[in-house]
Amino acid sequence: MKTSRASSRDQANRQDIRRKGDAYADVGTSDLALGIDRITCDGYGSCAELLPEMIALDDWGYPILRPGPVPAALLGHARMAVDTCPVLALRLVAVARATMAPATNAPATSAPAAAVRAGGPARSTNR
Repeated sequence: MKTSRASSRDQANRQDIRRKGDAYADVGTSDLALGIDRITCDGYGSCAELLPEMIALDDWGYPILRPGPVPAALLGHARMAVDTCPVLALRLVAVARATMAPATNAPATSAPAAAVRAGGPARSTNR
């Protein structure tokens, strides 16, 4: 009985995510994205059947992947789609995240920048 409740709850969650389309704001994302080896892919289409929220098929049956990270609610289904690919063309890859230094309360001009604007660093007159 627990399996059927979990299954129906999971199916309802997937339908809710599908209704949202690209608006995954309420659903957390993972640090993984889908990747595909297009040369290896034979267009079986099993991935799109298992994960229609992230994978569509083109006119010839080859997958078109939704860009960006996989929503956390769909991560289990994404792993299943990867595991059932008959030619192992689909994979989960780490999402590259841009990193920036945190903003500080430093003044707008720093000493090295001021020196460069003033004509460069002080030069030694000793020869």
